[in-house]
Amino acid sequence: MFIDEIIVSLKAGDGGNGCVSFHREKYIPKGGPDGGDGGKGGDVVVVCDENTSDLLAYRFKRNWKAQNGEPGRGKDQYGKNGLDCILTVPQGTVIWNDNTGNSVAELISHDQRLVVLDGGDGGLGNLHFKSSVNRTPRNSTQGKQGEVVKFRFELKTIADIGVIGFPNAGKSTLMNLLTETHQKTAPYPFTTINPKVGVIKYDNTYDQLLIADIPGLIKGAWKNKGLGHRFLRHIERCSLLLIIIDISGEDGRHPWDDYNDILDELRLYNPNLKEKPRVIVANKMDKPVSKDRFKQFLQHHRIPVKAISCLSHEGLDELKEELYQSVSANIKS
Repeated sequence: MFIDEIIVSLKAGDGGNGCVSFHREKYIPKGGPDGGDGGKGGDVVVVCDENTSDLLAYRFKRNWKAQNGEPGRGKDQYGKNGLDCILTVPQGTVIWNDNTGNSVAELISHDQRLVVLDGGDGGLGNLHFKSSVNRTPRNSTQGKQGEVVKFRFELKTIADIGVIGFPNAGKSTLMNLLTETHQKTAPYPFTTINPKVGVIKYDNTYDQLLIADIPGLIKGAWKNKGLGHRFLRHIERCSLLLIIIDISGEDGRHPWDDYNDILDELRLYNPNLKEKPRVIVANKMDKPVSKDRFKQFLQHHRIPVKAISCLSHEGLDELKEELYQSVSANIKS
């Protein structure tokens, strides 16, 4: 199960109370105040971890709490600080304050840390209240309560390449051929319901690219139809978009209309997505009608298009090299 959005309730630790105490030992019957301060409550810290792939750890445990600080004790003993509550999230996680709706931070780099809630300060012991006119103070302060806030964690997949296209265009099959992933494929829409990230390896250079298969779009995805926002947000951080088109038009649609509709969905969801570098792929060139459809597509869109067939593996090596060159050029620019 892939979890890319979750709401959790977080609580910082309470500060320990200050202590009221007086020094007592043999031959010193009226010693001064020696009540120690309470310990500070633990913080709630979110840490970005490259080895964490999703937010599944928070599906069945929604409430997290840092440890409270210990109370102060006599003999000027300060309470121990509470332990922090450490939460790990994947790279690309956006943290929202669910109470206010405001964005708190985006965690992208491995081991990036963010203190989302500070633990409560410890209370003061009576030692602090001693004065020339009050040598036996009997007052102290209580520790401050730790905040309780609901946060929403939202994962936006980080990859070099984001594969997008309408259902049954061949995205998962292409991913299986380019990477070492083994995704479910079938001749019906929505066999992929969660983003998958694979690795394209290049033996000659020992380089590799991360490629994300984004579940199939449908018209109206920009309005969140069919969980569109959940899918679209995963391509926001991709350096390159790979748009795959079913050039055969077996579903009764015109391939050139599919391309227009995909660009419209990107533009309406986030205008910046349409400006991302992209490689267009015409899949299913093995079909009898595909060559004519391919010529018609080029007449409607005078753009470079890579012709491939996931069935016959036509054009896959050239596509793999094109992706490498495109991502490299984008990094350099």
